[in-house]
Amino acid sequence: MSTSYTPKLLFGDVRVGDRLPELVHAVTPTTVVLGALASRDWRPMHHDKDFATTRNGTRDIFINTPNNAAWFERYITDWSGPFGRLGRLSFQMKTPVFPGDEIHFGGEVKSLATDDSGCHWVDLDLSIEVGGEPRTVGKARVALPGDIADNPWQRKGARWQP
Repeated sequence: MSTSYTPKLLFGDVRVGDRLPELVHAVTPTTVVLGALASRDWRPMHHDKDFATTRNGTRDIFINTPNNAAWFERYITDWSGPFGRLGRLSFQMKTPVFPGDEIHFGGEVKSLATDDSGCHWVDLDLSIEVGGEPRTVGKARVALPGDIADNPWQRKGARWQP
């Protein structure tokens, strides 16, 4: 049995200035701890509230760097669909995200390009905000299919230059 998928988003569907749909998530202690465990980050500030508050002086445990990356990746692929392929991601964590925070993801298309191999690139500005305050800001480069026959996941070597 063969399964065929249609790309959710094609390069031609995207314009500079487009806003990505907002993603909202209520952060719980479980969100923080499971993210740290999944990335094998055993540092106590991500699971031990007493350590985080007493030793680090923060108000609670907080989301770690790989967990931030995973949330951004989820946000991007929710928008792009399964044929969108993340080429680059960079971000700066300005203020920690704690249990009890409601995180709001936002993004904007900043530029569009097609490289010499025919790969279609979308550059994004990204943010995670809590109460309107940017907590983490970043940039991403995502390859999108040019048409329904194109699949960025099949690109290798010289055809994949993020």
